[in-house]
Amino acid sequence: MDPRFGAWCAECGWNVDPGTAEPEPGRIDALRRRLARRHGQQLLAEMTKDEAAPPRRDASSVLAHTLALAVHGSTVALAVGGALLVVLGWSTVSQPVIGVVLILLAIALRPRFASLPDNAPVLHKTDAPRLFALVDEVAAAVGTTGVHAVVIGPESNASVGLVGVRQRRVLYLGLALWEVLTPQQRVALLGHELGHYAHGDLRHAKIVGSALRSLALWCYVLAPAQSPTFLERLANVLLLLPRALAHGVLMLLDRLTMQASQRAEYLADRAAARVGSTEAATELLDRLLLLDSVDMELRRESVLAQTGIGGRSRSDAGQGLWERLADHVGSVPEREYERLRRASTARGHSVDATHPPTHARRQCVSEGKHRPALVRFDDNALTEVAAELAAPRKRVAHQVIRDYAG
Repeated sequence: MDPRFGAWCAECGWNVDPGTAEPEPGRIDALRRRLARRHGQQLLAEMTKDEAAPPRRDASSVLAHTLALAVHGSTVALAVGGALLVVLGWSTVSQPVIGVVLILLAIALRPRFASLPDNAPVLHKTDAPRLFALVDEVAAAVGTTGVHAVVIGPESNASVGLVGVRQRRVLYLGLALWEVLTPQQRVALLGHELGHYAHGDLRHAKIVGSALRSLALWCYVLAPAQSPTFLERLANVLLLLPRALAHGVLMLLDRLTMQASQRAEYLADRAAARVGSTEAATELLDRLLLLDSVDMELRRESVLAQTGIGGRSRSDAGQGLWERLADHVGSVPEREYERLRRASTARGHSVDATHPPTHARRQCVSEGKHRPALVRFDDNALTEVAAELAAPRKRVAHQVIRDYAG
């Protein structure tokens, strides 16, 4: 047994999943997790049976687009109705006041376009030509185009998104995930994320994605006040119906888009296997089981630096942080991975509330057609990309040391 990890029995399964206390999810998050597990298992059988299954638009997708358009239409209706009350009811006092309130409400609830962060390193092609060349090569292999910017953050995660009115493509790269992966696993990670563009993930679509964000904002704005005063109690009562309607529409849109979103995840995993190799994609999914351990290790590093335990100061603690994290993950034995895989299957582990269970994703990749790598991340490219990321790595490491202790 490795003394760093808990004892368990591979024969009878004793202590495979000792259990950790998890916070109770909210209603919407709990619904998403139930739907993710249900659709994830159903789609696993479908995807395993038919490897050539393309993304498709079913009745749920059509209804989701219709509902999303209705959400945006309601915001437009508020603005138009408010404007009409102001213009046509100018001879009265109450109508213009109500109209102004409706216009302000429409402005507050309008769809918002994401923007590039101003508190994180943002790289463009001129800043990191070798990294962007790798992204472009992976994008071409999965059948899409590259990105306009790469945002570097501390998270143990990666994602893609659209920013600005022109909806420019952006890759969000969390160093806590990127730095613990092998070169081919990094290729698989890029293949997965860019695969969302190639296969048209419904939740990343302009109309449906912005409707989901708008509904989440509505729910936030309409949330009841805590420890309310008399007027706030009155407002809570008056907003009860709009609040219930917003929650209901959000949950319905979640339900309508969940199956398409699950299919997109499986197809993105297939893209990861196609460009990085089946082995790299499978190993990447195993690495996802260590994300809690990765986050805990970063918090430990931050606490050690903040308290001065171990002789580290805050000024130099960020030096070598990513190398220590990679060594920590690289030292995890296969036996611990096996335990985590078994616990994942029993618990239904997933990356978040919208992803299929991780063990189902792994099974879909490993039991599918064996694929060699289409894109190779060789030593020369690895050295060049590391040099381009040197400054962002240093900046983000200091951010981890400063913020993760809390």
